[in-house]
Amino acid sequence: MLRRTFLTGSLTTLAVGALHSTDAAEATVTAVDEDFLTLLTTANQTQIPLVLGSYQNASDSIRTVARKARRLVSGYVWGRSSYHHDNSLLGPLRWLVEQLVARQHEDGLYDVGNLHSPPDSAFAIQDVCMLYALLDADNQAETVPLRAQLAAVLKKAGPALAAGGVHTPNHRWEVSAALARTHALFPDRRYAARIDDWLDEGIDATPDGIYSERSSTYAAEVTNPCLLTIAWLRDKPALVDYVRRNLEATLYFLEPNGDVDTTASRRQDQKGLRDVWWYLTQFRELALHTGDGRFTTVAKGIEARRTGELGDFLAEVLERPSLSAQLPTASPAPTDFVQHYPSQASVRIRRGTRTATVFGGTDFHDIPVISSGLSTNPTFFKLRTGAAILDSVRLSPQFFSTGHFRSDGLRRVGSSTYKLGDEVKVPYHLPLPKRYRRSDGRYALTPEGRFYASMDFGHRPKQYRSLRTEITVVEVSDGFDLTFDFDGDETAYAIELCFRAGGTLAGVETLDAAGNYQLVSGTGSYTVGSDRIEFGPGNGASRVPMDPGERYTYLGGSLTPDGVRVYLTGRTPGRHVLRLRVS
Repeated sequence: MLRRTFLTGSLTTLAVGALHSTDAAEATVTAVDEDFLTLLTTANQTQIPLVLGSYQNASDSIRTVARKARRLVSGYVWGRSSYHHDNSLLGPLRWLVEQLVARQHEDGLYDVGNLHSPPDSAFAIQDVCMLYALLDADNQAETVPLRAQLAAVLKKAGPALAAGGVHTPNHRWEVSAALARTHALFPDRRYAARIDDWLDEGIDATPDGIYSERSSTYAAEVTNPCLLTIAWLRDKPALVDYVRRNLEATLYFLEPNGDVDTTASRRQDQKGLRDVWWYLTQFRELALHTGDGRFTTVAKGIEARRTGELGDFLAEVLERPSLSAQLPTASPAPTDFVQHYPSQASVRIRRGTRTATVFGGTDFHDIPVISSGLSTNPTFFKLRTGAAILDSVRLSPQFFSTGHFRSDGLRRVGSSTYKLGDEVKVPYHLPLPKRYRRSDGRYALTPEGRFYASMDFGHRPKQYRSLRTEITVVEVSDGFDLTFDFDGDETAYAIELCFRAGGTLAGVETLDAAGNYQLVSGTGSYTVGSDRIEFGPGNGASRVPMDPGERYTYLGGSLTPDGVRVYLTGRTPGRHVLRLRVS
């Protein structure tokens, strides 16, 4: 057991030590970080009026209901809160708890999009465990009925979680953490056995600290906190090392403004932004456990930015006062590096306030479908300098509706040179050999690569059209050169530069009012304040649309990114050099 970090295995004892505003928490933790406690207290006090104004929202999922109740309970039990033992919270809290009871199926599970879902129920049950434990430690007569209802929910849910299944890798750890919390309150050997079954499958992490889903969202919100909870409650300290390695990797995915790079993700965040605030208590805990001052720097940076729902962390700190301890002395987080991650074919580069991502690790070549759980992001390069952010560089040849370029891997061929590449081959199908012909014409429905047809494609000889694309990315003193080499059939292509909204473009022509521009010749620029990215040269006035491919267009889908989009166009075969310069 990690006594220095977790102090004690008793959740109730920890909570009792933290609930009062005088000396109790300080008696548990030798040196309390008062600024941190004040930040969480203030953030929670900001949340509570919002909950009071929306707690009867009929569209809330059971997970949202449980989280709203957690926010109320945190303020109610915390002696430093202006809502401490405020009876005005009890009515709304009763309503929320009644929802937890009423919406629970007889089998102990909830519906959250998925029906009778063990993993989705587990997300809510973790919060319900915290509700019960904090109210029980607070031990107010007014909450006795609430505690009885919460206990009934937990006792009903536990066996279902111990017998049910999951959908995704992180669900295993969410269910296990919920069982660990429930077992700590209402022991049942079935719960411990199920946790051990899931853990015995092994933790899905690469040696460089990246979980199989490659997702900041699920690492920060699910896997890391759940592994820490299981380590704490089930005396499994080896799990903490997985979290440590993930946080060490995360150091190199951080952007100066608090974003986390998600280009390689296999989940929903591959197409959006992610903020580091979700990692706050993880970086605090691992800083305290390892003494790593880099983790201190990240945690303090999150506190200073004050973005996100920081009030949600108050319940964790009330439950475990050790998280409120003064952190080790800060040491600089890395700001000048080239970090290569072979497990996801990506490279992260940082030079102070300039960062870049090179990505070639899509799953598309091994599993050529578009689906949740796969990395299909066509962005292969990103660049930012200060507030000027180039969120994506993408390439789309007009080649039989096969869609965007997605690199089949990444090679580092020099200290500052990286190669991406892919070859697309599209067949024209010739007549079937006589031995496969049928007089009734009823041939197997088979995939051609872009579509299906009853043509028994697998047995047909073929004539191919092909396009080979190689992109060489070279870091230079003031930016990057991207060299596009095209070989094969003649066609048109478009390169898309998507800048984050908020800056000023120059040197480009407006295509429409939807945020689309074209660099026809010379050099363009994108400026935010004193930060500037120059790009070019332009390659002509031909307008070539970005084709996402038939897999998207058939269903009316789109791969147009949000932001300010600039296009450069040309024709294959040949070479196009795109120079990106920062200042």
